Amino acid sequence: MKIPITFYKEQLKKHQLGSKTSKKKLIQLSIIRFLVFVVTVFSVYFAFQQIQIASIIGIIGLAIFLFLLKKYSKIKSAKKLSDALIVINEDEIKIASGEYFDNQQGLEFQDPKHYYSLDIDLFGRGSFYQFINRTSIKEGSKKLADELTANSIENIVLRQEALKELASIPEWRQNFSANANLVNIETPANKIIDWLKRYNVFLPKIMKWLPIGFAIVSTILLGLTFASILSPFPAIIWLFIGLSITGKYLKKISDLSSNSDKIKSTFRQYSVLLEKIENNVFNSEILKEKQQKITSEGKKASQIFNEFSKLLDALDSRNNIFFAIVGNGFLLWDCKQSSKIEQWIQDYNHKVEDWFEVISFFDAYNSLGNFVFNHPNYIFSEITKNKTAINTKGLGHPLLKVEKRVDNDITINHEQFFIVTGANMAGKSTFLRTVSLHIVMANVGLPICAKESIYSPVKLITSMRTSDSLTDDSSFFFSELTRLKFIVDAIQKEPYFIILDEILKGTNSTDKAIGSRKFVEKLVASNATGIIATHDLSLCEIEKELEEVKNYYFDAEILNDELHFDYTFKKGICKNMNASFLLRKMDII
Repeated sequence: MKIPITFYKEQLKKHQLGSKTSKKKLIQLSIIRFLVFVVTVFSVYFAFQQIQIASIIGIIGLAIFLFLLKKYSKIKSAKKLSDALIVINEDEIKIASGEYFDNQQGLEFQDPKHYYSLDIDLFGRGSFYQFINRTSIKEGSKKLADELTANSIENIVLRQEALKELASIPEWRQNFSANANLVNIETPANKIIDWLKRYNVFLPKIMKWLPIGFAIVSTILLGLTFASILSPFPAIIWLFIGLSITGKYLKKISDLSSNSDKIKSTFRQYSVLLEKIENNVFNSEILKEKQQKITSEGKKASQIFNEFSKLLDALDSRNNIFFAIVGNGFLLWDCKQSSKIEQWIQDYNHKVEDWFEVISFFDAYNSLGNFVFNHPNYIFSEITKNKTAINTKGLGHPLLKVEKRVDNDITINHEQFFIVTGANMAGKSTFLRTVSLHIVMANVGLPICAKESIYSPVKLITSMRTSDSLTDDSSFFFSELTRLKFIVDAIQKEPYFIILDEILKGTNSTDKAIGSRKFVEKLVASNATGIIATHDLSLCEIEKELEEVKNYYFDAEILNDELHFDYTFKKGICKNMNASFLLRKMDII
């Protein structure tokens, strides 16, 4: 098993050396190219009297120059890749020390109406999303957010297998991410997909072969003209015929060129990512299924993307005024290339969305696989189907530092409800978020921050943070009631694990006690499973009446006029509250 921090330091050293070597080669090639240019120019100059020798020297010099230029471009690309890999490994080393706050926060994915995304620090600064996110493209970021908010309990074991496999190939993951980091997209994938789906073909079918026939006639006419068999007049007339044919479709071809110019770089750059996926051998079912999606046409998607990019580049030749006149006049160039582009769109527009989706999937799953690799001590939940919903030993919050984290054991059965009391700052809210993250992470297929986890999959729903809304003209209390109504409606349709933190905060204590009791009774009657944290000790009396309800607490002690917490989950009811002590301690009262 590779030790993450050791691996990252080794990779950093390796790619720093690679970047340094490439830089030296680039300098050497630049000098050699300059010398080849100078020698060629002077040789042609001195041999100018003998035109044949000068021409041969010029051709050889140009060939060597172009060869060196191609090699320079290749090494420059290699250096860019090395530099991207350097950044990736530097970031991992930094994140391992707790500095991950420069990552994307994912606030655009936070939804107050979602089942849990607002409550459990899933998005935002210091969030779980920010901690694990290594995505490089916009669609991959959204896919990662979708995975974390899917609330799906299907195929968990298959997802675990996929993430284990990705975790086992860190070099491949880093190489994919580095190439993805180099992608500079002008037009988002969803706009490209929409354009391709809505595209209306404007060229008639005859354009598939007409440019070929037209080019043959042009070649014959030009040959006869240069042989002085014909006067230039027929060729000139033929040129204007070609221009008039192209001119008929000029506006639509210009529109096609304008739109395609914005997307060709996307296809060229994404073809590299597709090739990375195609050329790897995957064993897990999910990864093989995704790989199959991009090879099901009998031709690799990367090749198809490359072909499209080249077609778009060819159409770009129309921007050269000389080529536009000669090419369209004698070859119907714009019609020919536009016809090929339209044929490509007709052949593949129904598959492009799948191919983009596969790229987004691997971009997102690389982040999840990276999390698995970075936490070799975490364990994958044993997925079961029995009466125990969660049975964990040493469960901790994955975002807390090991030296400060206090792990707890928890066993809760389906259709059981825990009422958790405790002093302020004793750890109730952190515990609720820890249990919530256990469910979310287990459902995604991620390993858990625990020594042991036996889990019977269940969907999560929470109510821990509620705010009023001036925009919607709703009070805090009404917002909370709306959330509770959402929960009640949801559990009528299918089972959920419910996590609540201090409900009915927006009303007086007597009304709150009565309302909270009735709500808990309703949840229990609905065969719900979950945990509710509260300061209302009267709510704990339900345990005496309902077998499904159990009381637990977090304690606080005052020792030597100082407040001490052990953050340990204990059975029973909290007796020590600390609000008055804190008010006195801070000289508020």
